[in-house]
Amino acid sequence: MKQLTKAEEEIMQILWNLKEANVALIIEEMKEPKPAYNTVSTIVRILESKKFVDHRKKGKGYIYFPLVDKETYTNQSMNKLIDGYFNGSFKSMVSFFMKENKMDTKELESILKEINKKQ
Repeated sequence: MKQLTKAEEEIMQILWNLKEANVALIIEEMKEPKPAYNTVSTIVRILESKKFVDHRKKGKGYIYFPLVDKETYTNQSMNKLIDGYFNGSFKSMVSFFMKENKMDTKELESILKEINKKQ
């Protein structure tokens, strides 16, 4: 699966939340300063070429919807992050966040509880 740019990811987040939208609605959901219509339209077409989004015709325009679900993309992105920055070690990633971001023991205990639920 291809990696998305920040702008592409922002649009995917909106489409995952809305389930489907036209370009105008996507822009409406974006933060200020809002990009130009043509900019968003171009990014959506790029997402289509990457097979993240498809469309259906509605009147004179198109309604866009995600082909890749958020969980699938999140898993792929997290695996790439862990592999690229932490040599594939979840332990190294957690250790980094404990040191650098001052993760407290309550958060760590919560993570451990979630892990134990899955085992």
